[in-house]
Amino acid sequence: GCRYVAQLEEACRLVAESAGIGTWRLVYQSRSGPPNQPWLEPDILDHLRALHSEGVRSVVIMPIGFVSDHMEVLYDLDTEAKHLCEELGMHMERAATVGNDPQYISMIRELVVERALGGERRALGNLGPSHDVCPEGCCPAGRPPAAAMGSRGAS
Repeated sequence: GCRYVAQLEEACRLVAESAGIGTWRLVYQSRSGPPNQPWLEPDILDHLRALHSEGVRSVVIMPIGFVSDHMEVLYDLDTEAKHLCEELGMHMERAATVGNDPQYISMIRELVVERALGGERRALGNLGPSHDVCPEGCCPAGRPPAAAMGSRGAS
């Protein structure tokens, strides 16, 4: 089955643990696909409103599922979420994406070598290594199974 949410939650846990953060929540910054398709929740803007109603006045946002500051991250977080936080009187900081951090680039190289040479698959956290190609029905709502995508393959 789909490990997408479990992997994101485990990544959040590992980052929070490393940073000494005790309270965190995985939320989603944007939807994917047409409006009639369900997407993962809670939405970050809804969650920020809920936190504000609980008395939270300061947040750190980490775009854990993105490796670079592309337009989706910049708009959803640096524009929409920041604007909402300003309206609510909440202080917001956004952690940087990994981008071209040397440790990240080194990890990518290790993964390529690991697969090219058939080496031991290492993994951080409690989930262990994952598959390289999603089995049919694996991906979140709205994504067709790989077989339905023809020769282009899964994305």
